[in-house]
Parts: sequence; C-alpha cells; structure tokens
Amino acid sequence: MVLVESLAELDRRLAAGATWMTGWRLRQLDLTERSQQLRECDVEGATFIGCRFANGDADWLEEQGALVLPTIAGVPVDVYRTGLYTPEELYSPVSWPPAGRYAESLDGRAYAWSQQVGTPEDTLARALHDHAVDEALESWRHGRHIVGVMGGHALDRGSEGYAEAARLGAALGAINGVTVATGGGPGAMEAANLGGYLARQPARTLTRALTMLSAVPSYRPSVRAWAQAAFEVRATWPGEVSLGIPTWHYGHEPPNVFAGAIAKLFRNSLRESLLLQVCDGGIVFLPGAAGTVQEVFQDACENYYADPSSLAPMVLVGRRHWTEERPVWQLLEALAQGRAMAPLIHLVDDVEEAAAVIQAAR
Repeated sequence: MVLVESLAELDRRLAAGATWMTGWRLRQLDLTERSQQLRECDVEGATFIGCRFANGDADWLEEQGALVLPTIAGVPVDVYRTGLYTPEELYSPVSWPPAGRYAESLDGRAYAWSQQVGTPEDTLARALHDHAVDEALESWRHGRHIVGVMGGHALDRGSEGYAEAARLGAALGAINGVTVATGGGPGAMEAANLGGYLARQPARTLTRALTMLSAVPSYRPSVRAWAQAAFEVRATWPGEVSLGIPTWHYGHEPPNVFAGAIAKLFRNSLRESLLLQVCDGGIVFLPGAAGTVQEVFQDACENYYADPSSLAPMVLVGRRHWTEERPVWQLLEALAQGRAMAPLIHLVDDVEEAAAVIQAAR
C-alpha cells in the first residue's frame, strides 16, 4: 500500500514517473487541479478517501476501477484516520496547560454526537471510523508483546485498590518487551495505565503521582478536573506508552490519559473483541463486577478453543474475591480441566504474584 496524504507527496511521485496507482490510498486531498495528471494514470485499484475533485473526475475514477470514499458531513471524528488517538488529541483543549471545557473537546463532542438519533450516513461514519481504528491498532501492535489488565471502573484514586492496580501496571511494564493494555477507562484501568506509564521511573515517583491524583478522586462531578490532574502528572514526569481501548458506548466514562496510544471505538462489541485479540502476552484480572466477569469468560472461551500455540496466561488476582464474592474460579477451573489451557490459568493473592506469573511465561 502507498499512502499519499499531501499534494506535495503526490506531485513528487508523479514527477518521478509513477503512472500505476494500484494499491495507492490518497487521503483528504484537494485534487480539483490535478484532473489531467489523474487521467494520465492507471487508477484501477486505487482508493480516494475524502478527496475533492473537479467536475466529472469522481465518476471517471470509479469507471476506471478506483474506489472513491466521500467525506461525510457533520461528523466530529475523522472516519478515515490512519493512526490511534493520543490523550492530547481527545482532550484538546482540556489538556495541559488547562483550557476549555470537556464538552468542547473531541472526546466530548464525539460522545454527544454518538448519543443522537443517527441517520444512515452517521451509521456508515461510525463503521468507517471503527474500521480505520482497527487497522491502525493492527499496525501499531506489530512487534509488541502486550499484556492486558482488566478490572473495575469504579475504583477511586486514593484507594488501596487503585494503588494496587497501579503497582501491577508498573510491574508488568518493567518486564522487558511488555506493553500494558487496558480498556482505557477510569478506575483500575487508569491505574494500570498509570503504572505502565511510570514503569521505568523509580518506585517513589509512582507514590508521588498517586498522591497528586488523589486530590481529584473521580471524574464525577468534573471530567475536566479529573483529566487535568492526570495531565499534570504527565507534564511532571516522562513515561512509557501503554495502550487503552475505550468506547464511546460508555462515553459517560471518559478515557484515561495515561494510555499514550488510544484505540477509541463506537462499537463496544468490537472493542471487547480487540481487547482479547491484542493481549498475546496474557491477561491479569483484578477484582471487578459484571464487566470483568464477562471478560474472564470471553477470554476463557478464546483459550478453550484456541490452538495450543495461541494460548496465553489468565491470572485472577484476589483469591477471596474470585472464589467467594464472585465465584468464577471454580467454573473456570472446571472448564480448563483436560484442556491445553489448564496450566495457563492462575489464581493468586496479590499483584506481585501476578506479575511473576507473566514474567515466567515470557
């Protein structure tokens, strides 16, 4: 594939003698003054994404076998984007230094738009956007060894559970070659991404960051204040990139800013599938409620039917939680009996043990 995102790049390639555009993707270019150059090329198999054309050129391109994808008006997101989101992109102008209201940010506007009664064009826009993010994630994860952390969204900053999740993220992120991934939201997800972000910093730095964040325990009542506290931590210490995969389906729960790469989607079903798919290094399940229980058994189903070469560890943290409060361990153990996944399921008491299991599996 040849990606062309500027007229200068297009002109350079054409001047160098390119006339065969099969496999090219031309993205958001004003081609109204490039009619002659286009008609001198073999455009069969080329894709024109959100481009502008002189009269008649779009029809001619399609007749020649090119795919022309138009711009969709009134959509706050770039449905043809080629990369993952950054926290600064989603939260601008709320990011550091602080300015503006959360409702004015890209994240806030996208959530508001997603809650409206949609037209067929809106439905198409969401599908195109999620496909683009899926492709961007597939490219981003290449060569990375990703370990997932799943857990409840309701943990407040300043709580012991939040600190434990952060220590887990730091321990995992310190393993050579490991990238931490979460569902990208608040609570245990934010804490694990925070730990992954500060994994190469001294332990005292994480302690100081936890203290700073505890001043704003929750995104309620103010997403703006919650996000700004996190941006202040990022501005204070440099960190590592971890992954978040949130969704506007739960848009009332904002994305955390410690995931430096964010694959935010509209369809929650796609998000759940991608979370499991990318975590080739295993998943650690912290104490959680219905959502985490669902993720445990989604992962168990994948491992139950997977080829042995595709299996990855499942580590449940909190013996009492997973055997008494949410007694899923007994069923998970029964499912694994006699299967290739049996030696890869683990029940541990604390996050240090969980990190040790993932380390041993490397």
